[in-house]
Amino acid sequence: MSGDDAQTAWAELWQELYHQGDVGEASYAAVPLLAGALEARGVADWNTYAIAATIEGARQKPHNPSVPDWLLDDYDEAWRKLQTLAITELPVATAAELIDSIIAVLAFGKGRASLGQMAMLGDDERKELLEGSGWN
Repeated sequence: MSGDDAQTAWAELWQELYHQGDVGEASYAAVPLLAGALEARGVADWNTYAIAATIEGARQKPHNPSVPDWLLDDYDEAWRKLQTLAITELPVATAAELIDSIIAVLAFGKGRASLGQMAMLGDDERKELLEGSGWN
């Protein structure tokens, strides 16, 4: 797949799996597939981590459905796999998007949703929040 094809595929996945804070069963079902593909490729990809973290963050919002019972074991296993891959890839990661999305996955995986959300913000957004709270 060429770079343009990959970008188009990721853009479509993002659009279909997450829309203005909304996720559904298809979003949850995609996480095990994405985790498996990441593991099989063996190449760090910020999109995989970022979309999984975004779906997990949205899952915790009251207006979104819970992960269905039939999918819960696979979803939980995907999150264990993502965390294992993230821990392996973080020491060698250099791109900001990859580092941020890995940290988000690790935070969400450990039940630290607010930290995961902060990691998903852009660096400028984080700086603005810190400055606004008195941290210079």
